[in-house]
Amino acid sequence: MALKIVYKICCGIDVHKTFVVACIASTNSNGITTYKSHRFSTYTKGLRELLQWLLDNNCKDVCMESTGKYWIPVFNILESSCNIILAHPKYVKAIRGKKTDKKDAKWIADLFKHDLVAASFMPPADIRQLRDLMRYRFKLICFMSSEKNRLQNCLTVSNIQLGNIVSDTFGKSSQKIIDKLLENPLDTSFDIGSLIHGSMLKKLPELELAVDGYITPEQAGKLKIIKGHFEDLESRKAELEKLILALAAPYQQELDIILTAPSFKNIFSAITVVSEIGVNMEAFPSAKHLCSWAGLTPTNNESAGKKKSVRVSKAGCYIKPLLVQCANSVVKSEKHPEIRNRYLRIKKRRGHKKAIIAIARMLLTALYNMLKKKEPYNAELYKKSDAFPAKREITVEQAILLAQLQGYKIKPAI
Repeated sequence: MALKIVYKICCGIDVHKTFVVACIASTNSNGITTYKSHRFSTYTKGLRELLQWLLDNNCKDVCMESTGKYWIPVFNILESSCNIILAHPKYVKAIRGKKTDKKDAKWIADLFKHDLVAASFMPPADIRQLRDLMRYRFKLICFMSSEKNRLQNCLTVSNIQLGNIVSDTFGKSSQKIIDKLLENPLDTSFDIGSLIHGSMLKKLPELELAVDGYITPEQAGKLKIIKGHFEDLESRKAELEKLILALAAPYQQELDIILTAPSFKNIFSAITVVSEIGVNMEAFPSAKHLCSWAGLTPTNNESAGKKKSVRVSKAGCYIKPLLVQCANSVVKSEKHPEIRNRYLRIKKRRGHKKAIIAIARMLLTALYNMLKKKEPYNAELYKKSDAFPAKREITVEQAILLAQLQGYKIKPAI
């Protein structure tokens, strides 16, 4: 039985850094497909020629693989006039040993005409810009964390043990002490009392012992460079956040809804959610599809009746860490018993890590429904779903479920 041809006229594009190869597959009424291939440069002029070539051949349905960042200019040029399906490379990879640029483009077109390509989620252009800025902010935060660690390592090498006394080495008092040390690294007998806040005066004897180290000129120079770089990163991050807040202003209603969810108290956490999944939940058929896209569902890997690894996938490398961080925060709080109790029940059976992933999925499911219905978080919905009937008589199935929720494993009767 032949596969059904869904797209009578479609195009597969193989994307490279300096050129793209496009192949149009045209199927007539008799089911015979003819192919037409052409190579275009990735300069703007070449991409416009590609668009005109597609329009001249009455081709509006296009499929291409997401190769690095090279697909973005192609997508931007074709987006307004064509229906573009962006596919993960693993879904359109050709057979090894029979690969050329032309054959790759033809293979993508053949898969696409039968509707065998899974499309990647692609938010609108303004959301994509917001996503790009938020991911850059995440990188800046990682750079700042690295510089903090380097500074702490320099202090440790010099036996300056501020980290053992103060809670934050980058606090105002700590930074004043470090600046004073860098003025004259060989002199550690200065008056610390004038540099610290009142709440730290009780730690004065310990601080005097902590700063009694030896900073070499090389370590002092390294410390100055690290401090300067860290302060510059802070300034750049502040500038970027102003730009992000201006770009996210049209989505204030959705941001306010997200901020009602447990553990979402920071505006940039809410913006991260909007930048990754958008505000139109119609793009995902259900909350399960969204959780699978975010890498929060077990994978299916079964062969010959044997189940292999079912760990979560590597997808959602930006939104998944945020949800896991929020999950770790909310399960420690008594303010949301509907979440904490569910975490404790799963933890008894499956352990901490799997329980946290389950709570992260629970949070994402809640966010999906909140954005879809435009409603704030409602804890009563979870409390009702976990409640058992008030009557004293329950069925065997309800008794088994109750025992499982309490962490018991059910064994068949002998």
